[in-house]
Amino acid sequence: MTVNPKFQNKEIKKGLYIIPTPIGNLRDITYRAIEILKKSDFILCEDTRISRKLMEKFEVKSKLLSNHKFNEKKNLSLIINHLRNDKIISLVSDAGTPGISDPGAILVRECVKEKINIFPLPGPSAVSTAVSISGFSEKYFFYGFFPSKLKDIKHDLKLLSQLDSSIVFFISSKKMNKTIPFLKENFSDREILICREMTKIYEEYLRYKVDDLKTLDENLKGELTIVISEKKRTKKGSLLLSESDKNNIRKMIKKLSIKEIVNLISQNNAVPKKKIYNFCLKIKNEA
Repeated sequence: MTVNPKFQNKEIKKGLYIIPTPIGNLRDITYRAIEILKKSDFILCEDTRISRKLMEKFEVKSKLLSNHKFNEKKNLSLIINHLRNDKIISLVSDAGTPGISDPGAILVRECVKEKINIFPLPGPSAVSTAVSISGFSEKYFFYGFFPSKLKDIKHDLKLLSQLDSSIVFFISSKKMNKTIPFLKENFSDREILICREMTKIYEEYLRYKVDDLKTLDENLKGELTIVISEKKRTKKGSLLLSESDKNNIRKMIKKLSIKEIVNLISQNNAVPKKKIYNFCLKIKNEA
């Protein structure tokens, strides 16, 4: 069966559309995103120069309006008025999902307050992309960008280290090397994934144990997405065999091999396998 990717001329509901844009490879944008961008009255852009390249590639002719962290409050009343007048407005950032460590949250909150329709589109996100290949816990805490002062970074890392989940944050490559000592101090025994240039030609994924982190190449540029693994879990319990375990071993010793008994008992037990083995051997010799 052949699928025709051409867009249908169906009516789009009026309101604000949150449209994720590629984090690197421009082909990662969805058909629906392009369709809505083409039918938008205005497209709010973090940087119109960057967004224009994307729009030109997909022949989007809609008007671009600058909407970044320095003017989004100033723009608010004008945009809300347009939305009240049944305009279709799309919000994009330079890369990824708007409102996630990018401008957009202020406008969304105002639309919620004014009961204006907001429609989110699924799409590219550096956060979920990095977590998906980390191999760490699927439960994660997303922090975003760190503050500018190192003392504040140190304070926040100490708080984050108490979380028993994967931790995701963004950081500039220039600031990363200064942060490494604080990572080692707070996340010893954990693992770390460093993602740079994701989905681009020179994409790179660096995996380390936090304790083994070394200074990164000084020529490294751009923003990094970092994922730190969850805490290592240790089995809780006594390091001595309980009377219940001993009785179970006595019952199993004539039916199972010592190796099988050791594996069964150690599954939910913190007792070293060597101790279990020695007790099994003792019981077997007594029989």
